[in-house]
Amino acid sequence: MNSQETLPNTQRFVLREHQGAVNVCRYNAEGNYCLTGGQDKHIRLWNTTTGLKVITLEGHGWEVLDIAVASDHTRFASGGGDRSVFLWHAGRGELERKWAGHTQKVNAVAFNPYSNVLVSGSFDTQVRLWDLRSSTRAPIQVLRDAKDSVMALDVADHTITVGSVDGFVRTYDIRQGVLTSDYIGHPVVSLSRTRDGTSLLVGTLDHTLRLFDVTRGSLLNQYTGHRNGTYRIRSCLSRADTLVMGGSEDGTIWCWNTLNAQPVDTLKGHTNVVTCVSFHPRESSMISASADGSVIIWD
Repeated sequence: MNSQETLPNTQRFVLREHQGAVNVCRYNAEGNYCLTGGQDKHIRLWNTTTGLKVITLEGHGWEVLDIAVASDHTRFASGGGDRSVFLWHAGRGELERKWAGHTQKVNAVAFNPYSNVLVSGSFDTQVRLWDLRSSTRAPIQVLRDAKDSVMALDVADHTITVGSVDGFVRTYDIRQGVLTSDYIGHPVVSLSRTRDGTSLLVGTLDHTLRLFDVTRGSLLNQYTGHRNGTYRIRSCLSRADTLVMGGSEDGTIWCWNTLNAQPVDTLKGHTNVVTCVSFHPRESSMISASADGSVIIWD
């Protein structure tokens, strides 16, 4: 880990074009653009260097709840209240495909590392896998083990990790056909894996973030001080995994030292729940989204 990693604590741009809550913010693979989705049913693409909006994407009929960007830069996916999964062409800003099948809102979407499979998780408790190379509209697999709303997904080489309101983190080894279930005891709303893939940051509705060892399932650390008991807040780790970043329902962003779990700083910029924080893939920069309708780019 890089002990010299610095906290981005200066507001470079405040983006305010969304009408209503902004539910998600994601960088592209290079970090020169970011995507935001909100209650206003729109997805907006921003240039993170200039702070200028590039395009507004319309297609959702209900609020946008999650966005995932493919590793090959060419596409991104979104899900929301429509109960459908949307696949967009990033360069053209056009809707390429749409899959139906979920019976409730789609809370989470994620690509596999090869960008040929898209995974979606829903309030209907199901996780569905969609083959991007096939013309069929049917999922290639449906995972039905969750007993309550699926809120978070993490997809690695051969594993799919699912966080649910039922308090479980379930990891499916697709290659071996093995399911591992870890009971956290509180609704799971956020999952974020370290860059080396060895640890998983889990956010739950008990005002706590927990870092688990992926192989052994043991608790490595827990991070407290923020308020998160009602709303889904997506947390993240910094570029070198030395910092844990988490939003709070009071509008602040908390930062902890990953190793000793001590708070490093608290950032103030939003006036309502911080719904999502995402760290830049290459630089000491991050973006945050809030129920107050704003998105902040921090340097």
